[in-house]
Amino acid sequence: QGTADAVRQYLWLFEEHNVMEFLILAGDHLYRMDYEKFIQAHRETNADITVAALPMDEKRATAFGLMKIDEEGRIIEFAEKPKGEQLKAMMVDTTILGLDDVRAKEMPYIASMGIYVFSKDVMLQLLREQFPEANDFGSEVIPGATSIGKRVHAYLYDGYWEDIGTIAAFYNANLGITKKPIPDFSFYDRFAPIYTQPRHLPPSKVLDADVTDSVIGEGCVIKNCKINHSVVGLRSCISEGAIIEDSLLMGADYYETEADKKLLAEK
Repeated sequence: QGTADAVRQYLWLFEEHNVMEFLILAGDHLYRMDYEKFIQAHRETNADITVAALPMDEKRATAFGLMKIDEEGRIIEFAEKPKGEQLKAMMVDTTILGLDDVRAKEMPYIASMGIYVFSKDVMLQLLREQFPEANDFGSEVIPGATSIGKRVHAYLYDGYWEDIGTIAAFYNANLGITKKPIPDFSFYDRFAPIYTQPRHLPPSKVLDADVTDSVIGEGCVIKNCKINHSVVGLRSCISEGAIIEDSLLMGADYYETEADKKLLAEK
């Protein structure tokens, strides 16, 4: 039914573990965060719930759920995609959360990233006793917790973050890694690597092809073609004469056989 309901269904499993907090994450976001620092901030502020917050300028702020904080960084108000005067009312001093003066003037709003740290007992209490019918963390449980006096704090994350839950956002995020000289997001970080599922495929083979500003996945065969500003997924076979630009190719689950190619040609 929603994020909170999904967690509620598995409380019987979570409460078996002798832990102090639960870290709630989303599966359709692209970012790189040190969760240890996130959890440490939660403990240092003695919070019941800590919400990861992204600084926003006025242009982007209207598309997000915004939060207002007091001088201690405690969340006191929420507004979903506000505009006009309601938007201006959600302005905050983001230096409280760690931004410098220049960045704080550029980014006077904070948006929820949909990433949370809950103290264990608080989460069990909220989902079972106080909001047993609530389906969503962001629009129901978190604002509700604030209204009944729980300590809900914001934790600033000032880095790349994208919700890639739509086709357009997924496409743009993929092509963003081909930008030069600096991509929107880099997977080539020695100290914070991001691993993908190992598939044990051979290296990609490029034969007489013109490939520029692109990312090529594993196990591809690329022959006598042109590829520009594109992401080519694993096991892609691109033949003579093809021109691929500004494209995202998802790749394939298996290689085509000669019989497959013949059948496709007949169609």
